[in-house]
Amino acid sequence: MTVRRDFQEPARCRPDLVIGRDELFAGARDHLASGGSVLLHGPAGIGKSTVLRALADEYGGTARTVLRCSATESESHLPFLALADLLGLVLDEVAPRLPAAQRTALESALTGRGESSLQRDGLALRLAVLSALRALAAQGPVLIVADDLQWLDPASAELLGFAARRLEGTPVQLLCAVRTEGQDSQEYDRHLRACPPDTVSFRLGALSRTQVAQLLDHRGHGALSRSTVREIHRTSGGNPLFALELGRALGDSPTPPRPGEPLPVPTSLRALVLSRLDMLSVEARRTLLVASAGARPTPALLRAAGRENAEAECAQAAELGLLATDTQAPAVRFAHPLISAALYAETPAPERRAAHAALSTAASDPIERARHLALATTGTDPEVAARLAEAAALARDRGAPSVAAQLGLLAARHTPADSLPGPEERRLQAAEDAITAGDLDLARDIAREVLTRATAPVERVRAWMIVIDTAGHTMVEVDALFPQALADAGDDPRLLALVHYQLAWRALIVEGDFTEAREAAAHAADLAARGDDRRTELLSLAFQAQAETLMGHPEAPHTIKRALQEPQDPRVAFHHNGAGSARFRWLVMGDQLAEARATITVLLREVRRRGSVESEVHFLRALAEVELHTGQCGRALELAWDSLRLARDCGIGRTASAMLTSLTEASGGDVDRALALAREAVRHAEEDGDQMYLSRALGALGYAQLVAGDPAGTVRSLRRVRRLEQDLGITDPARGRWHGDLAEALVRVGEPAEAQDVIDSSREHALRLGRESVLAVLDRAEALVRAAHGDHEAAVAQLTSAQDRLGKLGYGLEEGRAAFALARLRLRRPEAGLRRATAYDEAGRLFRRCRALPWLRQVEEAVTGPEPVPARPVPDTQGVPDAPDVLAGLAAMERQVAALVMEGATNREIAARLFVSVKTVEATLTRVYRKLGIRSRVDIVRLAAGKRAR
Repeated sequence: MTVRRDFQEPARCRPDLVIGRDELFAGARDHLASGGSVLLHGPAGIGKSTVLRALADEYGGTARTVLRCSATESESHLPFLALADLLGLVLDEVAPRLPAAQRTALESALTGRGESSLQRDGLALRLAVLSALRALAAQGPVLIVADDLQWLDPASAELLGFAARRLEGTPVQLLCAVRTEGQDSQEYDRHLRACPPDTVSFRLGALSRTQVAQLLDHRGHGALSRSTVREIHRTSGGNPLFALELGRALGDSPTPPRPGEPLPVPTSLRALVLSRLDMLSVEARRTLLVASAGARPTPALLRAAGRENAEAECAQAAELGLLATDTQAPAVRFAHPLISAALYAETPAPERRAAHAALSTAASDPIERARHLALATTGTDPEVAARLAEAAALARDRGAPSVAAQLGLLAARHTPADSLPGPEERRLQAAEDAITAGDLDLARDIAREVLTRATAPVERVRAWMIVIDTAGHTMVEVDALFPQALADAGDDPRLLALVHYQLAWRALIVEGDFTEAREAAAHAADLAARGDDRRTELLSLAFQAQAETLMGHPEAPHTIKRALQEPQDPRVAFHHNGAGSARFRWLVMGDQLAEARATITVLLREVRRRGSVESEVHFLRALAEVELHTGQCGRALELAWDSLRLARDCGIGRTASAMLTSLTEASGGDVDRALALAREAVRHAEEDGDQMYLSRALGALGYAQLVAGDPAGTVRSLRRVRRLEQDLGITDPARGRWHGDLAEALVRVGEPAEAQDVIDSSREHALRLGRESVLAVLDRAEALVRAAHGDHEAAVAQLTSAQDRLGKLGYGLEEGRAAFALARLRLRRPEAGLRRATAYDEAGRLFRRCRALPWLRQVEEAVTGPEPVPARPVPDTQGVPDAPDVLAGLAAMERQVAALVMEGATNREIAARLFVSVKTVEATLTRVYRKLGIRSRVDIVRLAAGKRAR
């Protein structure tokens, strides 16, 4: 029986909507499932009630009786109110089972028909509540759900605690939530002591920026820009209630706040966090205003800004809980960022400008002084604008492009229309800084705003390029902008070079045409050289070099040298689309892994110093790729996830980072996660119309499927990759390195002829380009083809050679895979005389060295699985005299499995011979039964016997 309560949430709170609490939710749910009780605690608005309702909704169905109460502060003075909520609707059920004195005391307390108090009826009431719960538990499990324990009336809290401490051994569980404040707060201790002994407490902490973005999106505020979401996260401190209220206020606001302006803090939140401000003196409140206006306020800064009694006034604020106390740090820190934001937001504009004016002379940092000067000034002022532009350049040099963008926008606001440089030029510079900082939404908004006013071709083309650049790999969405950009460019070679550089990317991403992309990049480089635009020339040459490298074009080394010639532009030299990146790709594809690692490490260090987010995403991914090649799977996994988290946070490079993270998970982590990430990458690439990364994402999916024991899935995915790369004009097999995986999967599904075709065509290009590691992997795959045809001596020799070469080239994981295949092959030969554990020693050692956990698990399964079957050629039922004619209509894999069944092989033996999983054999047999109209393995044998008898 579930007791309905009027205060219960009308909407079902599903666990999948408890954003950012997956681990906590799972832990609490598991503890409830084990029979224990749970206490959730954390500050106001942190999401305790949401998690409580979700847990009650999911776990409540297992209880016969669910008792609920939810206290409020305004009703906490009413005695026995929470007890009435809990037991009021079950009183008639339990009262007859209580002793008379207990029944009388309980009815009096719950109904109010008689005078009852803990003082007068204390023992009877305590025993009555305990007996009532035991009576309910005798009929089935009981779950007590109590929210906001801190507001429980004292009488109910005492009675519930008395009973809870004595319920051990009965099927009564508590699911409670209580408000606590600080991170180290022990306020929940007294509530924990009032819970059953098996209660476990879970503290809810702040949400991450990504989780806040998910929450806002789920609640209908997904249109907010990433920069705004970042500010919401900072201001809310990761508190979901505060974040939602800020998001709602921003959604209701017709225009977003300008740089330097506060977020519109709604009245509800101001009242919540500023209720203690009225207890401050006027002077102390002014001191806090100056502190809220400063970036990093200290008592010394406040004194320099004219607040002579700053220490005493801050101490007063700290006593009221408005400031955090930290004896180790000199900074003045608000107890919560929302206090600072709300105080600043509700202060009249003239007082805010006065605070900024005081800080503009008190601050020691030139960037801070310029920012405060701007926020203290109204209207245009060329001197203020110039100081802001200088501060933006300084921030840019310091590697703070986000700060540079904000200062640039402030500079544009204060720049008179007839100035040189003008306001639009400064806005465009701010947009380019925003791109560097990874704030694409802000950059795009600025550029579109410029396009509504600008008439000069140079400003319009520059703005078009920003809009196109911020589209990233979703260029199909901005395809219609290119004719407008070309029209604005006219016959100016500098402007045309900018447009044709982006047209090269369009050819690659939208059209999937490497040849056209290469030609467009070469044309852009020529135009830029004529227009004396070295930066665009270098970017175009680097793009051309990358395209030629992936195409296997003979001009690639020459183009890389041209892109690396002096003079260089530092903005390009360390850019993810620059010559350094092109050279890295050439090194990786040419098996020069040590030099590639050194190159990418330098690039990554520099872009981090510069604050270039997109380049950091790219170079983290590139370094993870090198580590994966060298067999450092654990390190590769860490780097790949760093790249993916950053990509998801800024919305840049998600497809590529998900693809690479899938590869690292399949090699050194969790195969299920690898499959999910690969499918995510495929989905994004298809949605974006991104032909270039679609093939890479499918390649990752095929590899994950191979590791997961699904060779048929691998064949489907990688056959598609093969067609895509043929259409793209990619001939270098070192680009995706999927060819050996496809050949291996084809052998496993019984298509050795197609596997050999893949190997032969790939080997031709690998020989031409000198791709030694690719050739070794192809040899490993070809050995499996030979083994499938029964040529085991040649297969063993080829595998031994491949393993040796891969080890010398430094490809640790591929070396381990060769050793694994070699062990399995040797054990299939009856004359080998090897003990199984000994045979797999080498593969296990290599996989452990690489931390290749999924592959190591395969080794362990091979060691503990059934004895391998002596090697025989894979039967080819086509052309075999005694093969039943009824098998002719089956697919190749199905024919092979059926033929082995006819020989008496078990499912495990068939799996070992065909290099597939037992599940694959079982699924194949199911299809065979359906096609042949039979029900079991015995029927296959009968068919064979009948055919031979005839």
